Amino acid sequence: MMLGDLGADVIKVERPDSGDESRGWGPPFVGKPYGPYPGESAYFIAANRNKRSLTVNIQTPEGQEIIRQLAGISDVLVENYRSGVLDQIGLGYPDLRALYPKLIYCSISGYGRTGPYAEHPGYDAILQAEGGMMSITGPVDGPPSRVGIPIIDITSGMFAATAILAALRARDLTGEGQLVDISLFDAHIALLSNAASNYLVGGEPPRRLGNAHPNIVPYDAFPARDGWFILGAANERQWGILCELLGRPDIKTDSRFATNGDRVANREALVEILNQIFSARDARDWLTDLMQAGLPCGPINTLPEVFAHPQAQARAMTLESEHPTAGTVRLTGFPYKLSQTPAEIHRPPPLLGEHTEEVLTGLLNYSPEEVNSMRDKEAI
Repeated sequence: MMLGDLGADVIKVERPDSGDESRGWGPPFVGKPYGPYPGESAYFIAANRNKRSLTVNIQTPEGQEIIRQLAGISDVLVENYRSGVLDQIGLGYPDLRALYPKLIYCSISGYGRTGPYAEHPGYDAILQAEGGMMSITGPVDGPPSRVGIPIIDITSGMFAATAILAALRARDLTGEGQLVDISLFDAHIALLSNAASNYLVGGEPPRRLGNAHPNIVPYDAFPARDGWFILGAANERQWGILCELLGRPDIKTDSRFATNGDRVANREALVEILNQIFSARDARDWLTDLMQAGLPCGPINTLPEVFAHPQAQARAMTLESEHPTAGTVRLTGFPYKLSQTPAEIHRPPPLLGEHTEEVLTGLLNYSPEEVNSMRDKEAI
């Protein structure tokens, strides 16, 4: 979707019977029922704008030939089967590279194309557990928790998009395509970032801290009299400003809290003091004073509040697109703002197989009779 937002012509190849399984991940659904689904799932709509939908049964010879022909006119092929599945039907990287050495072939799988887990399937929640994220997410004394969005799926796609762009640039210089091997497992470990570094350098496994930061104190959610807000004092200057705003110079001069390292070591004692102070006033009052003092802070918004936020509106982070059966659908806006080549919505999330005939006759030069024959054979 990112590449489509930025101008790529993306053809999404789906199974003829049910398509991308996320089409059924609802409710909510919008639009008219089709196949096994009561409409278009919001989940599918979230990630599929700016794509054309082509339905192909790649288990048939005719379907396999369609993929080969598409690869021949494409810059990039992206696939997310388990490692080795496409090799079994002649659509693996070695097969297509032999035909099209300039093709960039991006493989996204659970565990990558090498190693003892290469053939294992991978799912976001499983990877959040196996990759360690759940061990550092959740309440201090509560159960391990997964992140509330499919963060590993999303991050893997973002890493893939970046790597594809690098491979395209490399091809500009060398004339050669290449294999881009992305795994959810690798992406997860890379995403651990500072938590991983804390372990690799310090040798101690991180623990769950709720909303707190492992290396900065105070940097947490705090309970005001009427609800919660979040505050960070990320350096000594901000810490001094906070103590002054609170009217508590004694905290600043307390040897337990003299430096950030001291505050991290004495986290529980300091958080207890701050909780007592913050519970005396409403969150909005605290946020007004903290913002005026230039300290990083914010409310803990619900999604309705997020999309009503004046900054979200000013930055066009809600967009609308006309869908063929659902009418106007609202989509998240573009996180990338390019001055000369801005992202655009060229197409709404597609209906299943909506562009099959358009792609086959318009791009691959199949005749209408050939298309009908392939439908009869259930190849499309």
